[in-house]
Amino acid sequence: VQLQASGGGVVQAGDSLRLSCAVSGDSASKYVMAWFRQAFGGDREFLGSINWSGSNTYYRDPVKGRSTISRDNAKNTLYLQMNSLKPEDTAVYICAADESGTWPYDFYGQGTQVTVSS
Repeated sequence: VQLQASGGGVVQAGDSLRLSCAVSGDSASKYVMAWFRQAFGGDREFLGSINWSGSNTYYRDPVKGRSTISRDNAKNTLYLQMNSLKPEDTAVYICAADESGTWPYDFYGQGTQVTVSS
């Protein structure tokens, strides 16, 4: 399966942004999906995940409470809606997939850069 994130860009602090992750090569419904991010010079950071049907989500700090992960299996697409963006949210955002939803994830996509200016 191949994953490609998109929707990043340069935004102002306080803005909202929705990222997408297109899944190809297989049905997205077979996978637990997740979002990670990696700031320049930093480690990859897990943000949250969504189960196969989209009925259950899990979030980690620091995006918990201001982000929503969703999916549209008919479109083979994963989403990350982020609100109240902060300069410290600046990073490359990466989507991932795993059939069982256990660490480590099997597949990681190319990321999309998000830059938040103050």
